[in-house]
Amino acid sequence: MNKNYQKKLGKNIRDIRKYKGLSQEKLAELVNKTRNYIGMVERAEINVPVSVIFDIAKALNIHPKELFEF
Repeated sequence: MNKNYQKKLGKNIRDIRKYKGLSQEKLAELVNKTRNYIGMVERAEINVPVSVIFDIAKALNIHPKELFEF
C-alpha cells in the first residue's frame, strides 16, 4: 500500500477510535493484537492485512469502507 494511503488509513483508525472513546489497548484487545501493533498501524509503520482492517472496523462498529474515506 502506498505510504500516503497508509498514513491516511492510520489517522482514520486513530480518529475513529478516539471518537468512540477506545484506548489503543482496548482496541487491541478487541482485535486480538497488541497495543504496540495498533500504535504501529496508526503511525503507518506497517502494512495492515485486509483481515485486520476488517477486524478493526468490526471492533469500531463501522463498515470497513469508512476507514478509507479520505
